[in-house]
Amino acid sequence: MLPVAPSTPPPAGDDPLAPLLDLPGVRDAVDRARTACEELRWHEAFRRRWREVRAEADVRTARAGAAVDGARVPLDVLRGVATGVDRVGPAAGPASVGTADPDGPADLRVATGALRATALAAGWRPDLGARTVPPLPPLGQVLARLHAAAGAGWLPDADLGRVRAAGAAPRDLTGLGAAPDGAEAAERLALLTRTVGATRAPALVVAAVVHGELLAVRPFAAANGTVARAAARLLLCGRGLDPTGAVVPEAAWAAAPLPYLATAARFATGTPEGVAAWVGACADAVVAGAAEGRRVADAVLAGRLG
Repeated sequence: MLPVAPSTPPPAGDDPLAPLLDLPGVRDAVDRARTACEELRWHEAFRRRWREVRAEADVRTARAGAAVDGARVPLDVLRGVATGVDRVGPAAGPASVGTADPDGPADLRVATGALRATALAAGWRPDLGARTVPPLPPLGQVLARLHAAAGAGWLPDADLGRVRAAGAAPRDLTGLGAAPDGAEAAERLALLTRTVGATRAPALVVAAVVHGELLAVRPFAAANGTVARAAARLLLCGRGLDPTGAVVPEAAWAAAPLPYLATAARFATGTPEGVAAWVGACADAVVAGAAEGRRVADAVLAGRLG
């Protein structure tokens, strides 16, 4: 839950997320995430082959993110979808990722949606070493487009990119408890968009708040986890914490999905302890994701990718 109630906009000139830096352990979490990303930045693979590292990291991100939601697909299968070797439908969407076959395996449809959302987010990331960073659209627009990409082919078209209607409960992440109704969800998304636009808090804190709030609100009919993780990873890169674009926080979440959801539920309470625990967990995922990024970079240099 955001530190400011939806009905109370932050005062002009105040950073709405600055108070989170004073919560126990948050500054340390920011520092350890920054150190892990800085160490990864100097890997030899990023001198000339950073695009290959990013591409493989994106596939692993999509696979691990789908696994968090219970959709388990072999890495080589999803890599084949990403490269066009295996098709699950006609080419469409970011990076020519195929549209999931509505008659195909459910896990593959969900994983392909995660891959498509990851590919869309990749188009907003700055190039490594770029002197200028292209501005992101407002967060609300980013989330709608991520959801349309994630849900295409397995969610009804009427649900894609749209906040749940009044009285419609989300169909995913039920272990997090009741979600706000559609009207409140829309209001909280608007506040979240304003908050992200106004804050200069460290990227880790911004990404953690966006990630946690989207899991708490679950504004869409389904695929809320995919959207939350894709948006958080995009913010880590776009706001400068992970310039490589190769950190894979999803690897940590996939290895421990129950603690992930339990800590997200603590964030949703809005208590200082719950928010601090969530930011710390996000930092741990970035550290683990940087280690996964290093494994990808090692494999690219050694020519060991499948």
